[in-house]
Amino acid sequence: MASYFITVSRLRLLLGDGARRLHVSAALGAKAEVAMSRFEPSSTIGYNKLLDNISIVRRRLNRPLTLSEKIVYGHLDDPSGQEIVRGRTYLRLRPDRVAMQDATAQMAMLQFISSGLPRVAVPSTIHCDHLIEAQVGGAQDLQRAKEVNQEVYNFLATASARYGVGFWKPGSGIIHQIILENYAYPGVMLIGTDSHTPNGGGLGGICIGVGGADAVDVMAGIPWELKCPSVIGVKLTGTLSGWTSPKDVILKVAGILTVKGGTGAIMEYHGPGVNSISCTGMATICNMGAEIGATTSVFPYNYRMKTYLEKTGRKEIADLADEHKECLVPDPGCQYDQLIEINLSELKPHINGPFTPDLAHPVSEVGAAAQQNGWPLEVKVGLIGSCTNSSYEDMGRAVSLARQALQWGLKCKAQFTITPGSEQIRATIERDGYAKVLRDVGGVVLANACGPCIGQWDRRDVKKGEKNTIVTSFNRNFTARNDANPATHAFVTSPEIVTALAIAGTLNFNPETDFLTAPNGEKFKLELPTGDELPARDFDPGEDTYQQPPADGGSVWVEVNPQSNRLQLLEPFQRWDGKDLEDMQVLIKVKGKCTTDHISAAGPWLKFRGHLDNISNNLLIGAVNVENSAINKIKNQLTGEYGGVPDVARVYKANGIQWVVVGDENYGEGSSREHAALEPRHLGGRAIITKSFARIHGTYTRVCVWHADGSLEKIQLNHTFNETQIEWFKAGSALNRMKALQK
Repeated sequence: MASYFITVSRLRLLLGDGARRLHVSAALGAKAEVAMSRFEPSSTIGYNKLLDNISIVRRRLNRPLTLSEKIVYGHLDDPSGQEIVRGRTYLRLRPDRVAMQDATAQMAMLQFISSGLPRVAVPSTIHCDHLIEAQVGGAQDLQRAKEVNQEVYNFLATASARYGVGFWKPGSGIIHQIILENYAYPGVMLIGTDSHTPNGGGLGGICIGVGGADAVDVMAGIPWELKCPSVIGVKLTGTLSGWTSPKDVILKVAGILTVKGGTGAIMEYHGPGVNSISCTGMATICNMGAEIGATTSVFPYNYRMKTYLEKTGRKEIADLADEHKECLVPDPGCQYDQLIEINLSELKPHINGPFTPDLAHPVSEVGAAAQQNGWPLEVKVGLIGSCTNSSYEDMGRAVSLARQALQWGLKCKAQFTITPGSEQIRATIERDGYAKVLRDVGGVVLANACGPCIGQWDRRDVKKGEKNTIVTSFNRNFTARNDANPATHAFVTSPEIVTALAIAGTLNFNPETDFLTAPNGEKFKLELPTGDELPARDFDPGEDTYQQPPADGGSVWVEVNPQSNRLQLLEPFQRWDGKDLEDMQVLIKVKGKCTTDHISAAGPWLKFRGHLDNISNNLLIGAVNVENSAINKIKNQLTGEYGGVPDVARVYKANGIQWVVVGDENYGEGSSREHAALEPRHLGGRAIITKSFARIHGTYTRVCVWHADGSLEKIQLNHTFNETQIEWFKAGSALNRMKALQK
């Protein structure tokens, strides 16, 4: 059977539409069907459709295709008629599935409820990972979260059951690890309501972070629009070894491209060096590609992916991928819009930060840089885990260092926390003794959740405003992101470097060359970190935390209490009347970097993600006002007094004054947070004027609004103006005439 389908696959790629004349019996075709996941036996992998579309597009373009192009164009709604120009045209696509985390899922499901549709059109899942605050330890923190967030969890669970969505309960793990373990596969197109959805590229899929409105489009069966991405190739040669890890690849790339260098592009890794990276290591690289603004990142299918699929109980998918490998790797001779080459044998361990993930330093140089710049050398806390680095291999390499320290009688000088990426990882590292070693060296194992990575951290060892340094294996380190302290200097690096620095207690430590001192005064150097790629025994699945939706959820009641301060049914925005917008007030002109954390902070505000009016009270409270360089302090033009940004916005709205926000470059970088786009609109804003938007935030130029009569309106929310219009704006305090909203 395998050789038969390999032949059909190759013939289809070679013959294009002519292959449609091949007569394949229904019996043989049925045997080729493989379920996308064990949870959805009736939803099968569509490699045949993918191959058909690739053949059509290849014939039209008459050139070799990159892997990114094969998967993206393979999901075109109309491969024969779609205009395809990289970096210019907009594609209409049919993703295979949708994934949502619990913070963004609230708004997405509220929008889907407003549509009036009875059930989602594609396989979809919700993952409870964002609302669990790290305080004392995994079990206690999880129980507290269940109590505090009961109303939200109940809403998501019942909405999932009613509308046919799989529901992963709190404690299941982080959305991206769950996807990698259960749902990602080579060639899949998945969209997720989280910016680090590209993690699935480690299994050869095109997985893209989007906002809730885009997710609703796909769940409603509407083609999803994406600007045709350019493709940046990253050719890897050599072999990873020693202290160098997969994380160092993306830390290096971030230093090359900066936080906006990948905007509008897919990062496509290829070359002989790929085979020296584990599947979960490839996922790490793809995950943090979000920090350079990339649409997504992807690796070609290889034996490392096959092994991971088999180890996670998906041998049938691995076998099917083997049979269709031609569509899961780039064509020889394909062309990239930009090419970066990295020799893995020469790559050194890196650490990036503080305050931005593209400030790259070799670990050997960061101590000197800290001394030169006045960054605190003492490492207060080391944190490993998160969706970026919480694989079995990551934990194993950290454990190998912890064991060495314990053998010499040392424990971590810094506080040390461990965040398992999933219940499966937690259960397996407990079974295999990894968790005990990490606790023995001074670590605290937190809940299977995002935790400190997204600001869900009840940190009490330093006061707000106190300068301090933390090192993490996370992906993002914007100001105040992890602990709400703007004076915290956060650095991102690999789990093994975090562990080494936590043991040493200082940034001024290079584990490749420097020595530690044992309690008896003897000096020693840490040996190279090691760790098994996958457990020798099968993974321990741990507790079953999945809720399967019923075949018919029509009788399930979804309750939203009108008095709730956590959930609020949506009301349509006022339709645009088609007229130009005139005489609008400038609410704030933002100075410098303005991420979604600045626009709509996370942390304690996560609890209001399902209540648009309440969460709007955090609008731009982290942004710096260019007028006075102050945070959350702007002038109310009606009274002449200064107040908070959301407070002044509400005054303007109450008085019928429409307003705009002016930003700088790459406005809205960071998390896929549609609240950062909905809040201005809710409080009376009509336009966001910037030099450029980050990719995901820019997609909110169109927001779906479902009306009571069932009609769908696409409302233009933000609009990018050219430099001339920006300069013209600077000349005055208000816009006299502007076409800011366009259908």
